[in-house]
Amino acid sequence: MSVDTVRKSRHASFSYVGREGCGALQLGLGILLVGLIIGVTFAPSPDNLTEKSVEIQPTELQSEQTLMAPQKKPSLILASVTPTQDGPATTTDKIRSLKVRDGDTLTSIMLSAGAIRVDAHGAVNALSAIFDPRNLRIGQRIHLTFSQDNNLKEMLLNPSVIRQIAVRRDENRNFKASVTVRALTRRMDFARGQIRSSLYKAAIGKKVPVSVLTEFVRIYSWDVDFQREIKHGDAFEVAYERFVDDSGRAIREGKIIFAKLVLSGTLKSLYRFNVQPNRIGYFDQKGRSARRPLLRTPIDGARLSSRFGKRRHPVLGYTKVHRGVDFAAPRGTPIYAAGDGVVSYRGRKGTYGKYLRIRHPGQFDTAYGHMSRFKKGVTRGTRVIQGQVIGYVGSTGRSTGPHLHYEILAGGRQVNPLTVKMPSGIKLEPKMLTKFQASRSSIDLLVANLQRETMISQR
Repeated sequence: MSVDTVRKSRHASFSYVGREGCGALQLGLGILLVGLIIGVTFAPSPDNLTEKSVEIQPTELQSEQTLMAPQKKPSLILASVTPTQDGPATTTDKIRSLKVRDGDTLTSIMLSAGAIRVDAHGAVNALSAIFDPRNLRIGQRIHLTFSQDNNLKEMLLNPSVIRQIAVRRDENRNFKASVTVRALTRRMDFARGQIRSSLYKAAIGKKVPVSVLTEFVRIYSWDVDFQREIKHGDAFEVAYERFVDDSGRAIREGKIIFAKLVLSGTLKSLYRFNVQPNRIGYFDQKGRSARRPLLRTPIDGARLSSRFGKRRHPVLGYTKVHRGVDFAAPRGTPIYAAGDGVVSYRGRKGTYGKYLRIRHPGQFDTAYGHMSRFKKGVTRGTRVIQGQVIGYVGSTGRSTGPHLHYEILAGGRQVNPLTVKMPSGIKLEPKMLTKFQASRSSIDLLVANLQRETMISQR
């Protein structure tokens, strides 16, 4: 075989495989190169594989391995907008507090607050089991709680400083009433001061509660004329009860245990003492009662406008004996019975205008003139007690302005109400007097301790 023959045979074999002058080697290399380019260009990255993976919904036919396949982690997004909360909004109750006014009833108050009539009647019926709704006081507050759909849920009221009544729905949606009694602790407070202009200013300056000051004046009112006997330099002392709650907050004041007045150097001390289980009185150091059969001033907050004796009459214009005392006060000011007794006259009486007279034990009578009107129910023959309202200040009869003309008659003769000597009130029996002396000693010890504590606190 010649060389040319061999070359032709080799070329023919390559031409058969590769055609068009391309041999098998060139073709194979070309295919490999094309494959590499395609693989690099279109091969998916690992991240793209995760993102483009098909999410398979779990079914009963899927295997546990398929359900536990890894999931894509959520991307962290930073934004300036606060995302909204999911779920329903929180509901709040509506609370209303209403004050009792003149003419109000508990039902009318609840209806005006938005309660439906069925709820109002149900709450009142439940309350009636433990409290009479007719005993509501003007100015008292009623607290009502309503749900979002305006159904009454709760009613609260406080009949006193220590009692709270709640009316709430039970598990059956019926109203039930309950009472809570606040536990109070009894403490003793003490105050002392010097009087410069008035007892009121001196006491208030020492933080004496008004209710205690009022009681202080009352227990001395039989023996002391506070409008004319109080002078600069006089002094007072008072020890009284105060009731506080668990937090130490004062809830109310109690009774005066001890009182002392120094008037122009004269000492007047009074001690509280239980004469009987339901009868309390105030007595001096010797056991003599502070209470007298008659009040010298049967009116509060009045000004002495005319004394007993000769004076120039404001209407007649000439000198005439004035057989009583006049107390100027606003029209309608209450007038009190000066003592226990029976009404012997009620009606108009000449220049006195509307006039009332009371007969008292011990040959004493009291008379009240120029009244605007009489207290309802006080008629001739009515039995009255000391301090009971019998009428109101006016200017009927011969009068230049509203005032009370007050007289005391001893044995039928008019005497000066401001100077007449009154018999003492309660007289303690020897056995009771011994108990009083023991009680007085205990009070003296208590007051001494309170005085010492006050002095230490003021240093």
